[in-house]
Amino acid sequence: MRLHILGICGTFMGGLAQLARAAGHQVSGCDANVYPPMSEQLAAAGIALHIGYDPAQMEIQPDVFVIGNAISRGNPLLEAILDAGLPYVSGPQWLAEHVLQGRWVLGVAGTHGKTTTAAMLAWILEDAGLSPGFLIGGVPLNFGVSARPGASPLFVIEADEYDTAFCDKRSKFVHYHPKTLILNNLEFDHADIFDDLAAIERQFHHLVRTLPSCGRIVCNCQEASLQRVLARGCWTPVTCFNDAAGFFVTGDDAAGSLILFDAQGEIARAIWDVSGEHNRANACAALLAAEHAGVPLERGMAALARFQNVRRRLELRGEAAGVAVYDDFAHHPTAIATTLAGLRRKVGQSSRILAVLEPRSNTMKLGVMKDRLAASLVDADQVFCYAADLDWDAAAVLAPLGERALVEADFAKLITAITTAARPGDHVLVMSNGGFGGIHARLLQTLAGITS
Repeated sequence: MRLHILGICGTFMGGLAQLARAAGHQVSGCDANVYPPMSEQLAAAGIALHIGYDPAQMEIQPDVFVIGNAISRGNPLLEAILDAGLPYVSGPQWLAEHVLQGRWVLGVAGTHGKTTTAAMLAWILEDAGLSPGFLIGGVPLNFGVSARPGASPLFVIEADEYDTAFCDKRSKFVHYHPKTLILNNLEFDHADIFDDLAAIERQFHHLVRTLPSCGRIVCNCQEASLQRVLARGCWTPVTCFNDAAGFFVTGDDAAGSLILFDAQGEIARAIWDVSGEHNRANACAALLAAEHAGVPLERGMAALARFQNVRRRLELRGEAAGVAVYDDFAHHPTAIATTLAGLRRKVGQSSRILAVLEPRSNTMKLGVMKDRLAASLVDADQVFCYAADLDWDAAAVLAPLGERALVEADFAKLITAITTAARPGDHVLVMSNGGFGGIHARLLQTLAGITS
């Protein structure tokens, strides 16, 4: 089969492209914005990439056009496909029919932590010799790629609640039909497609309805929103975590300890390189999901001692002039606060953290979460906000931070402001769900130039 994928450089569609290529299909695609790591992965897979959405790409004559959810009506290539009556399908539907059919799908759903938890789960299964396939919205460092077909029936997928395509406004995850499902957390997000939290809870219950009675739901029982989802009706056994009466994980960031408990006491412990209470909860969920697929909890804990995290999750990109520069995907106030808290625990109270934020997600651009933004940044010593293309006043929103906050709409001036403020021993934390203009390399180059 020959596929041409519209929106191929998104994490999901790029992963789908790699899976299709590995299965022997001819794959090409197009996108408007191209940046690593996906562009690098597509090139390594030998997938032809077209820049933009010129209708001339109709001449490729694929068997089917696979449409990503970033593609909207009015897109010139999509309009040409519709006018010509050519076959097309959404990415999640193609994946369900050609990759997931007949496999033991392990889905990871939630507002936060999907990528890291899915990476942990895939690694636990891999370390146990089960060779899972996976499609993850980031690059797990243990694997070096965001997707692979695997050599067993097991397939780990990041179960995203965002909509499927221009023609299918259900959440992507309703297509996946998992046997094992992690419900990590749930709060309001994606304000561009959901009116309120209740609307997201409805989609999550659509997902719960698809699980078989022989499956397992691994649920964060501290989340009232998830309890409401399950109260609508649940036909699958539920295993709770973050619950004194169920399973929970504790540990200490300084010591790197990870300890798994159930109601009867300690089950196993390990030393690992990942920090943060949120990641300990992610680990607990991954352990319980892997156990359902046959990996004993003690074996899973041993695997987590070798887990290397995911690119763009508090990833150290380099150091220059004594200043460390990190990259993180955080873009929701909860994730921003959690990431900053994790870095603070790592570097201590005596070191300065300079937070650099690009409010790029659709929810942030709409300003729905703006009232929570200042509070999410309190752990930073200084805050730099890139305010290009915002319809709300970022300076007013960050005013509670006083002189600690600087808002700048000019990218070059932003670089200058950050590098001028930075001093040896500082930690610069860049948070964005996009490429942010290659800011990490620019900062490191400029900092290196200051001392040269």
